[in-house]
Amino acid sequence: MRARIDISEIESETKIRAKYLRALENEEWDLLPGPTYVKSFLRTYADALGLDSRLLLEEYKLRHERLSDIELQPIAPPGRRGEPPRGHRRGGIPRAYVVWFLVLAVLAGIYVLGKSSEDNGTSSPTTPTTTTPVAGKKHKATKQHAAAPAPRFARVQVIATGPVYVCLKAAGGRTLVNGETLTPNARTPTFRSSRFDLTLGNGNAKLKVNGKVLPVPPVQSGIGYRITVKGRHTLSASSRPTCP
Repeated sequence: MRARIDISEIESETKIRAKYLRALENEEWDLLPGPTYVKSFLRTYADALGLDSRLLLEEYKLRHERLSDIELQPIAPPGRRGEPPRGHRRGGIPRAYVVWFLVLAVLAGIYVLGKSSEDNGTSSPTTPTTTTPVAGKKHKATKQHAAAPAPRFARVQVIATGPVYVCLKAAGGRTLVNGETLTPNARTPTFRSSRFDLTLGNGNAKLKVNGKVLPVPPVQSGIGYRITVKGRHTLSASSRPTCP
């Protein structure tokens, strides 16, 4: 709500149905498919909003997950947990016999597999593979670094350096600043969306786009911009957004 992001945008981005997103917000866990889905939804939703998904998952586990069966066992003195009462003898095969039987079974299986491999002629000595260098070229070991994921939303804030008319719309035509005139040193909230269309009445403003402050040329007849995660570019007069 602070970022003024519509829930339909998050639904489209995360592929999580809106009713499940509302259930997460309201902690209505019974409306969700199950604990596994809750954790997956929390992680995906937090990442989409730029939050720390690890902390949210830890809080959920502490507050809502039940203790495991091991944690619910009564505390017993060391060496006594799981022991039968005195005077009671366990029935069945002694544990030592079971261990020896398993060891022998594993050894027999290894012997049978090795014998079968020799009979079929499938065993062969491994030979190291060599790479022939190409003349005139130098081979350099390179480290492959995972590319950082591209940002999903652009961010924009209008900072007035003098009286300036502002009309700002997000993707889908949603109006964020409805034709207001900002006074000197006033600034709008920082908005997030996949795209913005902006009209300024003059050049009395600076734009903070994706964390960078960009100047506005000193115009008197107005100027328009389209802003995305890649930056901004100027709109023609006919393409500028209008506000009532």
